[in-house]
Amino acid sequence: MNDFWIILTASLVACSCALLGCFLVLRKMAMIGDAISHSVLPGIVIAFLLSGSRDSLFMMLGASVVGLITVFLIQWFNQSGVQSDASIGVVFTALFALGVVLVSLFTRQVDLDLDCVLYGEIIQVPWDRIEAFGVDIGPKAVWGLGLVLTVSLIVLGLFYKQFKLCAFDPAMAAAIGIPVAFFHYLLMGLVSVTTVASFESVGAILVVGMLVVPAATAYLLTERLGLMIVYSMAIGVLSAVLGYWMAVVLDASIAGCMITVAGILFVVAFLFSPTHGIVWRKLKLRKQAGEFVT
Repeated sequence: MNDFWIILTASLVACSCALLGCFLVLRKMAMIGDAISHSVLPGIVIAFLLSGSRDSLFMMLGASVVGLITVFLIQWFNQSGVQSDASIGVVFTALFALGVVLVSLFTRQVDLDLDCVLYGEIIQVPWDRIEAFGVDIGPKAVWGLGLVLTVSLIVLGLFYKQFKLCAFDPAMAAAIGIPVAFFHYLLMGLVSVTTVASFESVGAILVVGMLVVPAATAYLLTERLGLMIVYSMAIGVLSAVLGYWMAVVLDASIAGCMITVAGILFVVAFLFSPTHGIVWRKLKLRKQAGEFVT
């Protein structure tokens, strides 16, 4: 039964991250996920200091606020003339360093260490359970991640056309009256919440992998956004399942094996994708060259 809960948690993380990752990849903002996943650390610590609790709700609120601040600062610096990659690097390293300082100063006597925040440990998920009316209803992480995934699906479902147009042609979206900035920050807020919800299972660093790799793999397989989202989530779940059993066989890090499998699937798509694969492209060129000779 523990295997089931671990795989379910990993699959929820994969789906939540892959869903949002499609829009990040299309908008060429993949590294924004990296920036948010690191810079939300001070928000987590400040939320803990203000509330005195490690409850996930307070953590999510604190991280979401700092995540939005991160995006705002990156946009502000970029619009002021600083290069995009430099803006991301400056903001997330500065905020992450601030979080490290806050952890070392104020949480020395509390189980809120960097290993927990950065790496996570999904194997502990089945034992951290919650009860409703005296009945055990399952691991806390499953319910938290399920709620986050549901919220993301509802928001993206309600405003799918707006998010789609903002991803492919923000100038046209602004011209027809769509509030591009609002949907930009709404997407970043969802990324922030998803990142924090995934901390306890896979950690901040590996969240970046699930945000980017399945979406990038799906991008190689299709040119339709709807299919890209479906493929991305399916690839994320497959990576989670295969990664778990790889970790069991090798006695290795579960989260690390998940991202390793995702990376392998990306390489396979990169080589053999019918539309973008290197192997298929070379075969087509060779075939065309043969037809030209004949």
